[in-house]
Amino acid sequence: MPKRSSKRDANEIAKSIVDQVVDDVEPAKEPAEPEKNPAAVALGRLGGKKGGPARAKTLSKKRRSEIAKKAARARWSK
Repeated sequence: MPKRSSKRDANEIAKSIVDQVVDDVEPAKEPAEPEKNPAAVALGRLGGKKGGPARAKTLSKKRRSEIAKKAARARWSK
């Protein structure tokens, strides 16, 4: 009388089939990140470097304090 194989769950059988198929297929390569335009990077950096100090100049001390308190509450509320 032939030996019976152990009973396997349908999920185990499906996984073994998928593993066999996946081993045969070459993994897909991820697309490379597009290179950034150096001129656009420089322009964005320039605006970012100017923006923070310019905003700080226009805000009153009271308003800056309110913004800082709100940020602290958001950080510590987590």
